[in-house]
Amino acid sequence: MKRILRKLKDFNELVMFQHSIFSLPFIFIAMVVSADGWFGWSLFFLGVAAAITARNFAMGLNRYADKDIDSINPRTSGRPSVDGRLDARAVMLFTIVNAAAFVIVAYMINMVAFWLSFPVLAVLGSYSYFKRFSSMAHVVLGVSLGLAPIAGVIAVEAAVPPWSVLLSFGVVFWVAGFDLLYSLQDIEFDKEHGLHSVPSRYGAEATLFISAVFHLVTVLFWAMFVWCAGLGISAFLAVAVSAAMLGYEHQIVRKDFTKIDRAFFTVNGYLGIIFLVLIILDKVIY
Repeated sequence: MKRILRKLKDFNELVMFQHSIFSLPFIFIAMVVSADGWFGWSLFFLGVAAAITARNFAMGLNRYADKDIDSINPRTSGRPSVDGRLDARAVMLFTIVNAAAFVIVAYMINMVAFWLSFPVLAVLGSYSYFKRFSSMAHVVLGVSLGLAPIAGVIAVEAAVPPWSVLLSFGVVFWVAGFDLLYSLQDIEFDKEHGLHSVPSRYGAEATLFISAVFHLVTVLFWAMFVWCAGLGISAFLAVAVSAAMLGYEHQIVRKDFTKIDRAFFTVNGYLGIIFLVLIILDKVIY
């Protein structure tokens, strides 16, 4: 029993399960707006399962593909996929199982979700290899998480209304922006080993500027989403709070690069939750 629990702990560390919080709120935001309120327990659990299995697949493949890089990076050399706790075969099996589970969950939602599950997996998997030849990897990661609201609205109505596209574009630039900040930690390592990233190619100051522009675009897209979806004051407040939190994130990183983890995980984690809560309140009030 202890051995099983230890393995589960290793797999949890492998994919950093707790970071599913980045995509889940925006799936549920799309579902709440699409359903004009509560969308039912069945879709709730299926939505959670789809988000978790999709992310597990993406993270598992990323760890499998990056083992050679992670093993020589001091920041990542302690990962279970590197230090021997999980071998390559176990990581690949975990990845395949989650891919299959994601497709099955999509089938249980509706046929539109089922057929789209295959190209979604292709997009999610592409990030693992992009940084080996293009600095656009940050945007690819953004697109991967930006699919979450589209998936949420498809689960409810098997369609893609314009407001969901605006919400998704906001997520794309939000994620790409904070991934740029996160990648500042590896700027010297990426330069030394020929890895493609915006920081290694253009430097820290340019990265901070591009990230700030991305986050400004994020706020604009989210404001257009609220307007296009016909939401009320509470939803506009969600956009304003998000703008303030993103500004605070940039202030933290500019002041001290050692606080990047705090900006990346804490601020962005709370941003999604607060956004969701305010959208729910908007539906309750209006």
